[in-house]
Amino acid sequence: MARKPIITLITDFDTVDHFVGTIKGVIYGINPDVEIVDISHKVASYDIFDGAFTLAQSYRFFPADTIHLVVVDPGVGTSRRPLLARSMNYKFVAPDNGVLSLIYEREENVEVRHITSDHYFLNPVSATFQGRDVFAPVAAWLSKWVEVDKFGDPITDYTKFTSPRPKKVGDNLIKGVILKIDKFGNIITNLLPEDLPQLFAENPPPFKIIINQQEITKLNLAYSMGKPSELFAIVGSNGYLEVCTNRGSAAKILNVNRGVEVGVMLGTPSPAVPESA
Repeated sequence: MARKPIITLITDFDTVDHFVGTIKGVIYGINPDVEIVDISHKVASYDIFDGAFTLAQSYRFFPADTIHLVVVDPGVGTSRRPLLARSMNYKFVAPDNGVLSLIYEREENVEVRHITSDHYFLNPVSATFQGRDVFAPVAAWLSKWVEVDKFGDPITDYTKFTSPRPKKVGDNLIKGVILKIDKFGNIITNLLPEDLPQLFAENPPPFKIIINQQEITKLNLAYSMGKPSELFAIVGSNGYLEVCTNRGSAAKILNVNRGVEVGVMLGTPSPAVPESA
């Protein structure tokens, strides 16, 4: 028996209003045999990076041929284009506002098309709810195996941003930033183990993670290994270095949010040499 096609949904709509249910209704109206998976509808409102990060952490865990529909669209109704991107294993339907940027970084040979074949849209197309009238029907028709070249021509001038990279400062200091605060208040940084190989060596040097002028000096394997209200670091399931506390919010303790700088000092810095008289 053939597997049902899968469409995933990532939006900033929440579930308070009718938006998510309406999108699902459009999809089922075109393809009642599709399976819809909600990844998240709690992307921060209008937050394109949060949508991109949510997609990047989830898309590759789905079977090949999954269609990922992302509607985080503060430019709805403007001249921003609807896009259909295809990698080796997945298809992505989203606005051309950078929300697919981390896919462009992580996947090789991504083909991006401007969706122009409006006979696949609902009619009339709303200027304020194109998730319903444009993106949902395109995803639904894709799930019925309509070929991608039917939707529009390839483009190369699509919008993309570069995710923030850690920077080495001198011999001992690596600087990164906070990428996300998750629901539990864990602080997810952009630092990966390969950025800090000494920290994960057999005999690691002393270290301190500096956030908002506070220092964290312990590295654990799991959240439950820390003491209540004690701040510590782990490598989270997404591969990034996180700062956490057991059954509490590290973000509240440190009073931080996304974009705040994170420093990691490795070893003991050499004392400053006094200037000669």
